[in-house]
Amino acid sequence: MMQASDRETMARNAPPKVTLITGGGRGIGAACALLAAQRGHAVAVSYRDNKGAAGGVVRAIEQSGGRAIAIRADVASESDVLEMFAAVDGELGRVTALVNNAGIVAPARRVDQYDLDRLQRMFATNVIGSFLCAREAVRRMSTRYGGGGGAIVNVSSAASRLGSPNEYVDYAASKGAVDTMTIGLAKEVAAEGIRVNAIRPGLIYTDIHASGGESGRVERLKDMVPMRRGGTPAEVANAVLWLMSDEASYLTGALVDVSGGR
Repeated sequence: MMQASDRETMARNAPPKVTLITGGGRGIGAACALLAAQRGHAVAVSYRDNKGAAGGVVRAIEQSGGRAIAIRADVASESDVLEMFAAVDGELGRVTALVNNAGIVAPARRVDQYDLDRLQRMFATNVIGSFLCAREAVRRMSTRYGGGGGAIVNVSSAASRLGSPNEYVDYAASKGAVDTMTIGLAKEVAAEGIRVNAIRPGLIYTDIHASGGESGRVERLKDMVPMRRGGTPAEVANAVLWLMSDEASYLTGALVDVSGGR
C-alpha cells in the first residue's frame, strides 16, 4: 500500500499542470480559471474583446499566490490560435489541460430569419475554434508527439439535445457538432494519454444570455428546470475540474449534463 510520504513525493515530482481556458475572462471560463488556480494549475486565460475582464481574473489568481497570464485571441482565427499556444509554451510551458470554452450566441431568431454572416460566425467560433484549439492541444499532450498526456474538456450546451427552437437552433447545432467532436476525438487519442470529455450546461447565470438579447432568460425559464433554479458558473467549473482531474481517470468521450435535471 502506498504511504502518505510516497504520495507526497509523487506530487512534488509530477509535471506542472498548465491549463488553457479559452474565453476565460467571464462566466464559466472565469470560474474554471479561478478554481484551476486554487488547485495548483498555472492558468492561461484567452479573451477576444474584453481585456479588462481577463486581466481581472489574472490579478485575482496572482493575488492568491497563483500563476496566470491573459492572451488576446479569436479562436476562429488559425493564426491567433497558433500565437496563443506559442505564448503559453513560452510563458507557462506545455499545455496539460484545455478547456474549450470560448463561444458565441446571437439574438433569438427563427431559422428562416438567419443570414449567412450569422451562421458563418457561429460555426467559425463554436465549432472550428474548438477544433483548432483541440488540434494544438493534442500536438502538445499526445505521447505520439512526445507529450505526457492530458485532458480536454469541451464546453457544449444542453441546447445540443433540446434544439432551442424559435431561439438559437444554430447555436444548438454548433454545440451538437462539439458533442460529436468530443466522442470522435476521445476515441482517436485515448491510447495517446489524452482524455476528452464535454460538459453540457443548462440555464446558467452568465452574460451570454445578454449577448443573445435577453439578460433575464434564466429567470424566465428556470421553472422548466426540475431543480427550479438556474445554475452558477462555479457549479459548472466544479464539473470541469473533476473531468480534468485524476478522479476521472477512466472517463473519456463522456457528455456530462450540468443542467439541474432539464
